Amino acid sequence: MLIDSLYPKSFASDNHAGVHPAILSAISTANEGDAPAYGGDSCTAVFERHIKDEFGDHAEGFAVLNGAGANMVGLALMLGRYDAIICADTAHIATHEAGAAERLLGVKLITVPTKDGKLTPQDISSRLGGLGNPHESQPRVVSISQVTELGTCYSPSEIAALAETAHEAGLYLHVDGARLANAAAFLNCSLRGITTDVGVDVFSFGGTKNGALAAEAVVVLEPSLARGVPFLRRQSLQLASKMRFISTQLSALLTDELWRTNAAHANAMARRLAEGVAALPGVGITYPVESNAVFASLPEKATAALQERYLFHIWDEQTGVVRWMTAFDTSPAQVDDFIEDIERHLNA
Repeated sequence: MLIDSLYPKSFASDNHAGVHPAILSAISTANEGDAPAYGGDSCTAVFERHIKDEFGDHAEGFAVLNGAGANMVGLALMLGRYDAIICADTAHIATHEAGAAERLLGVKLITVPTKDGKLTPQDISSRLGGLGNPHESQPRVVSISQVTELGTCYSPSEIAALAETAHEAGLYLHVDGARLANAAAFLNCSLRGITTDVGVDVFSFGGTKNGALAAEAVVVLEPSLARGVPFLRRQSLQLASKMRFISTQLSALLTDELWRTNAAHANAMARRLAEGVAALPGVGITYPVESNAVFASLPEKATAALQERYLFHIWDEQTGVVRWMTAFDTSPAQVDDFIEDIERHLNA
């Protein structure tokens, strides 16, 4: 049964959205005739060129199937058997990937509590006391999420400071970029401006949450690391045989900045929603709205009533905080209808 037969609109996740028409068209075009498998096709060659154009000639891009897989491949490049990853306690790799880093990579996650989902240079330094101690896991990678799991964004200067601290200690900087496009749209900068230009070593570039069907990329900026990706991608079950259908989606996003158009619209719909409910009695916006996520506190009764008609997640049951997500295809009318329903249930 289709979601629209049950709910007027899902505000649970940008993963619930459909596929952008331009990306569907690109898939259809790629479907013409035969092509070599496993990335030996012209669509993948075009995608790899797009990556270099966007992030620099030394950047190497590798298409993969999903975000968790992109993180595992990217992180595996930088880690040894006794190494550890420093990350926020809310990081996706720590909370929503079913322990994949621990199980598949065999490394320890050293988590840091944060007030807004963002690590600071001081957070990194505070976890480096065990360097050189054979009794402790060795921090080797700092991993940040851009956008964070709380919807906040790192500025270019904040990322540069993290990179400097990490590199001075001999660590790499990894970025989980599932919503990298939303961050760049919010910051009004290029994708390169929050990756290549600020010292990131490896990052993922998310497509699925921004209008693609099933398309993510691992991008390697540190040349010494790129050699291992083809092997780790295969070993991690992230090598698609019909790679052209993945690569062409990423190329479509990187053509004429479709990634920015989609992300900017999703961000704008989140701001519209936040502004529409901010003044309502009983509603509190709990984190800055810097992407396509709105975190708000609601009375339990209103939340229960709204969930009979709308999909969205309860983020924290104890505090009554919920999370609303918008997407590239969320319309102003859908947001306004949702706001009206929120107000109605608050006043019931």
